[in-house]
Amino acid sequence: MTEPLVLISNAGAVRTLSLNRPAALNSFTTELHAELLDALESAAADEGVRCVVLTGAGRAFCAGQDLADPSVAPDPTPGAAPKDLGHVISTYYGPLVARLRSMPVPVVAAVNGVAAGAGANLALCCDLVVAGRSASFIQAFTKIGLVPDTGGTWLLPRLVGSARALGIAMLGDKLPAEEAARIGLIWQCVDDAALADTAAALASKLAGMPTRALVATRQAMNDAQGMDLRTALDEEARVQRALGNADDYREGVEAFRAKRAPVFKDR
Repeated sequence: MTEPLVLISNAGAVRTLSLNRPAALNSFTTELHAELLDALESAAADEGVRCVVLTGAGRAFCAGQDLADPSVAPDPTPGAAPKDLGHVISTYYGPLVARLRSMPVPVVAAVNGVAAGAGANLALCCDLVVAGRSASFIQAFTKIGLVPDTGGTWLLPRLVGSARALGIAMLGDKLPAEEAARIGLIWQCVDDAALADTAAALASKLAGMPTRALVATRQAMNDAQGMDLRTALDEEARVQRALGNADDYREGVEAFRAKRAPVFKDR
């Protein structure tokens, strides 16, 4: 039996998805795309899941696109038609990014080793990124004559500003995890030995928080980037109105007044 390309494990309300092509540094093929998207869809549909952790098996998080995959490998035959990379982005990467950014639960990336190209931006699509100290982020696209994809052109300027984003994207240099944390590209850099436990503790904490409010926070911040202040204030009022009618708000207030730990259940 063929080993799955995405390993799935559960610990309470936390589901961990591990990319599982370690010999190829977990680089993307069409098959890996399909399995990862299916795994994310399954987690989204499972009411028992309140947080997802995304990581990589072996010594890398994800080295990006496998350039030997038939979907992108140039045909060496003279006069052969070039590969339609736009089709690959639209068919595989676009749906994956859209699913990650619209998950009904928080998603934590635990970055072990290299995260390059699409792999780097896959991590940055997650809500919180924790990386081991030996990990690195590489926007490798210009080295093969391409632009950042997998949401990179949208994510990078929002995370680190246009000046740093252009430098990171155009030069394509390796960015160590400590530097990535220092400039605000990721949430946290920890010792390699502490990565799994740190990600697990963070995911467990998020799983015990009001899921609907966490997801609404992500969406409100994303939406506000394209709004003026007045429109953002109106949107805050709309979202707060909806959350104020949810059970988690009542539970949170009652727990605060009773000086007890809240038990949040909305999702």
